[in-house]
Formats: sequence, structure tokens, C-alpha cells
Amino acid sequence: MPGDLYWDDTLAWSEQQATRLRRLAAGERVNDVDWAHVIEEIEDVGKTELRACESLLQRALEHLVKLHAWPDHSAAMHWRREIRTFLRDAAKAFSPSMRQLLDVPAIYAASREDVLAVPYEGLSARPVAEICPLTLDDLLTGAPLVEALAGRLAPRQDGNAG
Repeated sequence: MPGDLYWDDTLAWSEQQATRLRRLAAGERVNDVDWAHVIEEIEDVGKTELRACESLLQRALEHLVKLHAWPDHSAAMHWRREIRTFLRDAAKAFSPSMRQLLDVPAIYAASREDVLAVPYEGLSARPVAEICPLTLDDLLTGAPLVEALAGRLAPRQDGNAG
């Protein structure tokens, strides 16, 4: 049964299914494609790509929060490099269909909460905006603008929390 190999040796299963699909595409009659798992795997490819981009954005936002909250910390230069790398990699991983699925305010909220939950090395943090002041486009094009992005995390002076 094709499904058994799927669980026992995913690499062998994927090679076998690719061969069968090539034969099918060439017009050959093929009856033993493991369609249920092939469909599942194709769906998972997109989900994996989305999670990877989201994770890179989250790491970048975590480091941006650290950089804004503790700008004079000895790790600040490291955080800047990490932010640039994460943002550059997120831009590479991004595809247009992800735009409607990437919830930057939610990613920011989780990042902010994770970073500020415990004082970094016991140091007090500068205030950090509660509501995300950055857009997806800011992040996807922001690798060269790390300082500007971090500076935008200051709470607004008009009395609003964001």
C-alpha cells in the first residue's frame, strides 16, 4: 500500500510519487499515485513557507524590541546584524500570496510580550509601543534601515498607547 512507505521513509515515498506523477504527466496510465498524501504534502509546502517567513519576521521584531528597549546594551551591535539578516531573509522568503496571511500586529505583540516578559539581564527597558507601528512593507524593505525601524517603536507622544 502506498501509504505505508509514506510513514516509513518519506524520502523514498516522495521519489516514488514524483516518478509516478512524471509518468502520468507524460500520458501514461498510472493507478497507484498516493493522491491523499500528495495533496496533503503540496498543501504543507505552502504552509511551511508561510511559517518560515513569519518566524523570520518574529525574530526580527524581537531583536528590534530589544534594540529599542536597551539601545546601549553591549549586544546592540549583534542585534542590529541579526535584524538585518532576519529581514533580508524574510524578504527573500516572502511571496505575494502571504500578504493577506501575515498578521504583523499579532507577530509584533507576541514578540514584544516575549522580550519584555522578563527584564533583559535585569536592566530596565525603555518604553516600547504597545501597538505595532510597522507595516509588512516596512519590514520587507527595512534591512538597511534598522535604526529607523527601532526608533519607530517608541510610544507615540500624543497620549495613545501605540
